[in-house]
Amino acid sequence: MRKILVIGSGKSSSYLIKYLLDKSSEEDLHVIVGDIDIKNAQKLINNHENGQAITLDIFNKTSRKNAIENADIVISMLPARYHIEVAKDCVAFGRHLVTASYVSKEMEDLNTVVKNKGLIFMNEIGVDPGIDHMSAMKVIDKITAKGGKMVLFESFAGGLVAPESDNNLWNYKFTWNPRNVVIAGQGSAAKFLQEDDYKYIPYHRLFRRTEFLEIEGYGRFEAYANRDSLKYQSVYGLDKIKTLYRGTMRRVGFSRAWNVFVQLGMTDDSYTIDDSENMSYRDFVNAFLPYSHTDSVELKFRLSLKIDQDDIVWEKFEELDIFNSTKMVGLKKATPAEILQKILMDSWTLADDDKDMLVMYHKFGYELNGKKHQIDSTMVTIGEDQTYTAMAKTVGLPVAMAALAILNEKITTPGVQIPITKEVYDPILKELEDFDIKFTEKEMPYLGYNPLNV
Repeated sequence: MRKILVIGSGKSSSYLIKYLLDKSSEEDLHVIVGDIDIKNAQKLINNHENGQAITLDIFNKTSRKNAIENADIVISMLPARYHIEVAKDCVAFGRHLVTASYVSKEMEDLNTVVKNKGLIFMNEIGVDPGIDHMSAMKVIDKITAKGGKMVLFESFAGGLVAPESDNNLWNYKFTWNPRNVVIAGQGSAAKFLQEDDYKYIPYHRLFRRTEFLEIEGYGRFEAYANRDSLKYQSVYGLDKIKTLYRGTMRRVGFSRAWNVFVQLGMTDDSYTIDDSENMSYRDFVNAFLPYSHTDSVELKFRLSLKIDQDDIVWEKFEELDIFNSTKMVGLKKATPAEILQKILMDSWTLADDDKDMLVMYHKFGYELNGKKHQIDSTMVTIGEDQTYTAMAKTVGLPVAMAALAILNEKITTPGVQIPITKEVYDPILKELEDFDIKFTEKEMPYLGYNPLNV
């Protein structure tokens, strides 16, 4: 049997492993799932006859190398920083590699040797990045093939709570790494193109500059800019485009409220707070407010941030219970961002019967025969439960499909790459439709760039 090694059995691996096991008999596959906690792997294998769970510590060179040498292809579902050691072993043993992570500089540096060995190292084949690449390139290639000239491309994605599980005032729950949500947008100004002009939004203004979007059947959303919208400009063949913007989607009103945390400094991850383990939630909030001998923490909060008592934003903060004097932070030498994450997890952790939702929205503006046209493309996927989530589905299925296509020599172009060619995106997008991951494309009147609201 052909052996597929999956390294890591975390939250994004459920659909990936199920897909491969479901295909195992007809495709002659033996699916080996390695994890430092074998119980996670065993749970997802679920005693399948063509599955095998093994204990695998990627920091143990001997066991890692043995596992990789024993496989025909390797899928790494590890945190991105650990892929490189797996990649080096794949080069050494002549094994193809698939990951859902961004291509790092270290991974890119392997391109020449990977090509020379005829290997395929497919990266960014999850959802964002991944499905966004494939769905965008499919439409861009279609437009350029008929002689159209791209003038605008906007792309948005967001992991959210499904409508039936949306029961808080923020219309949000954590559907992926909470830490990444808390520190999103930090590090550099957001950069994008607007009508041939480079535009920048510094972090302290990021969440007050939003674009509004409508998805039929799911209502209204807002989006704030990603850090670098121009990262894929050349990769997508859009060097001459006038407007290029990529953003993260939330429900309307989220960003205005989140901006309060930003302005107070609660999302800062650059320093630690003294005696944080003995702080109450109320103490934490008060640490960022001016001293007053008479005013309550609540009053100082509202006055400092100019929030009226009857404002829905105020109700959102009350709902989080951040003014509670008995709930303790309990984290030693914690950063503000770490404390905020702990507080938010009290309210925003998905319940056992909650479902998540993945939304994606592309806008394509192009010129053809002297006229401007627009295509809007949208996709919404709802999770099944806390194991088979929308996030796991949209991350894991493209990874699994790519691995099987490489194994079956349907994807043959060697090198370190991302899924932007027709060889990759055509069959995978088509098969994803069988799992109800499909885009709805609509011809729209050309509206141009929708100015960000200040």
